[in-house]
Amino acid sequence: MSDTEEDSTCSDSWPITEDWLMEVLKKHHEVRSGIQITDFKVKQGCQEGVNNLSDILSVSVVYEFERDIQPGVSQSLDIVIKLLPQDPFSRYFVTEAQFDLREIKFYTSILPDLMAFQEQFIPKDMGSMVISVPTCFYTQYAPIGNNTTASLSSPDSTESILVLEDMRSLGFKGANFTTGLTIGQTEGAIRAIVTIHALSLGLKIKKKVDLNEKYPFLFQTTRATESYQQLVEQGMPQLTKFLEQKPGFENELKALSKIRPKTKFLIETLLQPIEPMGLITHTDFWCNNLLFRSEPDDERTDSCTILDWQMVTYSRPTNDLALLLISSTPSNTRRQHTSRLLDLYYGALKSCCLKMDVDIEADLGYSRNKMDCEYRQSLLLALLLCIGSVDIAIGNAAAEQRLLDVLRDLYEEGILSLEGYV
Repeated sequence: MSDTEEDSTCSDSWPITEDWLMEVLKKHHEVRSGIQITDFKVKQGCQEGVNNLSDILSVSVVYEFERDIQPGVSQSLDIVIKLLPQDPFSRYFVTEAQFDLREIKFYTSILPDLMAFQEQFIPKDMGSMVISVPTCFYTQYAPIGNNTTASLSSPDSTESILVLEDMRSLGFKGANFTTGLTIGQTEGAIRAIVTIHALSLGLKIKKKVDLNEKYPFLFQTTRATESYQQLVEQGMPQLTKFLEQKPGFENELKALSKIRPKTKFLIETLLQPIEPMGLITHTDFWCNNLLFRSEPDDERTDSCTILDWQMVTYSRPTNDLALLLISSTPSNTRRQHTSRLLDLYYGALKSCCLKMDVDIEADLGYSRNKMDCEYRQSLLLALLLCIGSVDIAIGNAAAEQRLLDVLRDLYEEGILSLEGYV
């Protein structure tokens, strides 16, 4: 039996059936039979914020094991189903850039490789590193018109499906973009991303793997540059109009006008990794792609789960850090704690890599000072990415002020002068 809580465009075009859910449960429990679904509920959406790259359904399933497995014991599973957007423009944008395929491949290729690498190269007495992403239960990817994979009664129009654990059932919640991340949430996000960074770097170094060659689906620099440039060209006029109404920002406006003709070159340059520290980056690392849970054992730092890996890239680690700090932290936090937060990241990265017998200082020549220099460059890329999504901030007084503070600070720090970039 089912209960649809809200009418949903995507659930109307592709009904979530009991048979389809049964296949997901069988795969999750690695059984061929012996499961009976007693109830399931479907509703549209699953998180705060705007997601233009997917249509999202959340499903709660109640089921029992039959026969000799666990007879009569009810279990429940909360899942999130990510589908292609129904809006034609968004759908084309996603499929053309392969955002859906990229995220599916993160869960089915990169994540298993990182877990296997950790199992092989990190001694058990050192403790495993938690990879803070949702569990993936099921994926499907089929090019347009290919109905050979429609074994789960999905329609021909559904080219990709990603089924993930709904982390809200484990107490995780979205952050408040208006107020920005707390210091504990920011630290939690940094600790979460450093694990992915470190394991991917270790995989590259210890197994002598060319990550771009191994994962050809990564958001390659040329294609990523074109997508980001398109967004910046849409956002820059909005930002210009906004700043023209704000007295005292004439210098920032003038600097942005000089940057605008060079944005494509800048994006392409700043996405390029600086070897030997090239590694797997999220590249859309801001608060709306993060979920948090307070931990009673450590009130200072929240646990963080990282969502939405559609833009996963081979790039430089400071790009994730810079985007997080300028897009998602209150101005006072960014101004007062950036140095300490970068210390936290650097210390955690060094510690994680040492578990794999990789010394980033002795073996790779990476220092805290080098990270500072790369972070300074990454700030400009982060600003350009924020400009590409500036409509999220405009109209929100707190977010507008945060944006103004970022522009003022980056101008005063010389970031907008393009010195060292061109």
